[in-house]
Amino acid sequence: MLNHVSIGVGNIAKTKRFYDAVLKPLGYKCLSQSTGSLGYGRDAVALWISEVERPVPADEKSGLHFCFDAPTRKSVDGFHTAALRSGGRDNGKPGVRGDYGPDYYAAFVVDPDGYRIEAYCGANK
Repeated sequence: MLNHVSIGVGNIAKTKRFYDAVLKPLGYKCLSQSTGSLGYGRDAVALWISEVERPVPADEKSGLHFCFDAPTRKSVDGFHTAALRSGGRDNGKPGVRGDYGPDYYAAFVVDPDGYRIEAYCGANK
């Protein structure tokens, strides 16, 4: 349904270090980079990040979060570990979320700008 999502951040260099680290275990990489702009995806850009003057303020009660597909449960674990090592905050350790489904394996973190992100694997491996 969606082609891509765009978010604004205050410091593009700091953000690049974070997203390079956390998306690598999931098989995503920076496919596009220009002054003040990054584009992440596997084969095509699905997440655009731009350095902006007024990023949207973090709001944990907004319900907004972004979920990235993960090829394996191990990659979800890698996402979570990389996030914590790269300046992110834990928002839900890797594990099965039985309320979502019997094979819903996910981890949740908050990036340095306050965006809530998730890595999800539906495979039982």
